[in-house]
Amino acid sequence: MNLNDLTPNPGSTKRKRRIARGIGSGMGKTATRGTKGQKARRQIPNWFEGGQTPIHRRLPVKKGFRNINHKEYAIVNLDDLEKHFKAGETVTPETIVERGVMSDLKDGLKVLAFGELKIKLTVKANKFSKTAIAAIEKAGGEVVNL
Repeated sequence: MNLNDLTPNPGSTKRKRRIARGIGSGMGKTATRGTKGQKARRQIPNWFEGGQTPIHRRLPVKKGFRNINHKEYAIVNLDDLEKHFKAGETVTPETIVERGVMSDLKDGLKVLAFGELKIKLTVKANKFSKTAIAAIEKAGGEVVNL
């Protein structure tokens, strides 16, 4: 049994509270609003913040927000792979750091199709552009998603 399985017994009902219907109801006179003050006298919208600058005016307009789940990939181009690797080698994020192509992998590695690739490589990375996949396979290489 879970909390979301709990339901009232069949046929049982609970009466709605009738507010502001006389003293006998126990909720008459001030109608459960307490005494005096702005909230006792009229309706105040839920978003009212007591006179301080409202949240919709405190938030930035143009600069926006950064998604907390945003991933930033380190980018490597095909011409970089051509320069630093020989034919038949396997390219992984670790080997790219070892060869000094880049120092920080951030959240993963993405291969883009800038430049030409004429040698056969097995490339392992987190993401690939479609044109990079086509260029690697055209050169006889293999693409492996991590």
